Amino acid sequence: MTPEAFDAAARALRGATMDVQWGDDHIYKVGGKMFAGTDGAYSNCSFKVSDIAFEMLTTSGRARPAPYMARAKWVMFDDLAALDGAEVADWLKTSHRLVAAKLTRKQRVESGLA
Repeated sequence: MTPEAFDAAARALRGATMDVQWGDDHIYKVGGKMFAGTDGAYSNCSFKVSDIAFEMLTTSGRARPAPYMARAKWVMFDDLAALDGAEVADWLKTSHRLVAAKLTRKQRVESGLA
């Protein structure tokens, strides 16, 4: 997946924003909560996944537990360019949905989700 495609797929999700944090990391958020991130060069990516997906992706070796976020079921892929764009777009949608589901009603309204 290209950096431009990743950025477009993440920003296309309702209420999604992007901030540059921690140096040059590009962090995608919904309602002020992170749902995906990548380094400034878009060489890697990470996002929240379901419990089952976390186990499958990390035990198969396709992804690794994301540093500092593994306890929240985040995975990291070390080579964004090697990933299928449609699959990554689907993971971004899932991550966005998982994070948005935990927002307060006020956060959902402010993000245009309600």
